[in-house]
Amino acid sequence: MIFTVKQPLVFAVMLSLPLVLSGCNTSEDTATNGATADSTEPTEFDISLQAVISQKNLDRSAIANRDIPSIDSPLANLGKKLFFSQSLGGNFDTACASCHHPTQGGADALSLPIGVEAINPHVLGQGRENSGGIPVIPRNSPTIFNVALWDSSLFWDSRIESLGKENNQNGAASGISTPDSGFGIADSNAGSNLVTAQARFPVTSAEEMKTTDFENGSSNDVIRHHLAARLGDYDEGAGDLSRNEWLSEFETAFNSNVDAEDLLTFENTAEAIGEYERSMVFINSPWRDYLDGDMSALTEQQKQGALLFFDAPDEGGAGCSACHSGPLLSDERHNIVAFPQIGVGKGDGNNSDDDFGREQVTGDEQDRYNFRTPSLLNIAATAPYGHAGTFDSLERVVRHYNNPTRSIDDYADDNEWCQLAQFDNVANCTNLYPNVRENGELALDKLDDERQEGTSRLPNINLNNDEVDQLVAFLNSLTDPCIEERECLAPWIANDTTDNPDDQVLIATDVNDSPL
Repeated sequence: MIFTVKQPLVFAVMLSLPLVLSGCNTSEDTATNGATADSTEPTEFDISLQAVISQKNLDRSAIANRDIPSIDSPLANLGKKLFFSQSLGGNFDTACASCHHPTQGGADALSLPIGVEAINPHVLGQGRENSGGIPVIPRNSPTIFNVALWDSSLFWDSRIESLGKENNQNGAASGISTPDSGFGIADSNAGSNLVTAQARFPVTSAEEMKTTDFENGSSNDVIRHHLAARLGDYDEGAGDLSRNEWLSEFETAFNSNVDAEDLLTFENTAEAIGEYERSMVFINSPWRDYLDGDMSALTEQQKQGALLFFDAPDEGGAGCSACHSGPLLSDERHNIVAFPQIGVGKGDGNNSDDDFGREQVTGDEQDRYNFRTPSLLNIAATAPYGHAGTFDSLERVVRHYNNPTRSIDDYADDNEWCQLAQFDNVANCTNLYPNVRENGELALDKLDDERQEGTSRLPNINLNNDEVDQLVAFLNSLTDPCIEERECLAPWIANDTTDNPDDQVLIATDVNDSPL
């Protein structure tokens, strides 16, 4: 993929006109029907929106001054093969791609992931199940798309965190703390950036990739060494693979002919996987085209939604950009939004099925229920939403923000988790998560406390139905068309001939056995 940054058109004449926003919330206007504006004449929404873009400097490029690897580079290409190899799963039944597949929005299209011991390991998305029928991984799979654009941290609770948070560095300019080192302490083995550091951890999770049987009770370093030795055919991994061509793959990628023990290390494995993930930058959306000067790139409804998104409530907006700011549309901070909690949870004691979020990392009760603000780039393609995947539509998310208290009540009253596709066929689904209301009310109490203290960045808003539709329409404009086309994504998807050094490549299918 070639990344180009167009020069934005100058709207000097347009911005010299009076700023008018009358009628932007009326459904009678043809704008709300999704009509595309005349590409030669700015509309009243263009005039207002361009003023906002100029004032907030929204036309900044997300990739300017960043080091973005190409998928065609030898190291990223090796990373793709590793990413799709089930040899990095303890019992050969899981690959990184099992929960982060390009055709699934860079994630898995599930509310909660199914990692190891899937009934059919090659089935991804809806229909991927384990023998128990209930997911045991506590949090939704984040997308790996645009992971190279994060500078502060990774994971919902930021347990992989840059200590310096330097702009445009992806964590490469200072130390990185990880679960191995502990909060605020640089991990000397983290690797060269946040993405490399992150790649070291799914393989150590018994639920995600390791399984309980593989290296049961061993330290993270021992687990990683065994997996590297499996690829390198040395030490305890010798003979694990009946066919093994990894040495030549690593020699090509690293341009080295040192011994397998020195070349096929987990450090190099994580570096290659990280470069593959970092190559997946998809930002060429209609919104980007509009920022680059194409007024016809958005419908009038989407322009109305953009104005709502970026304007503060006291300006007649929804205040979304208080948290979803910058080119990534995330402040990279931690916020409490009180989404409903489902799943096995990451709490403790009597609240074991709750999820304490950032507090689990920092140990600070003030961080309870705070989660990292997700990026909204390509958001329409990454449902379900929230740290536990509790909402399956953008409209439902917006309505939660509009009234979190009513949202929690409705979610509990209607057993809404049973309406999620993943739980359609679960027996006794309504009894599955009995503490949804209680846990939700605890999060709401914390949100109310922050609002009273003036520390919450979640504004009180009161959107009507038209405004909800406008916001959703704008969010749909943030999708790069490439991620919706299998042919465009092909360079990032492994195949069973050129990307299969060990006969363990994951060739994913849907539940109907159709290739993804």
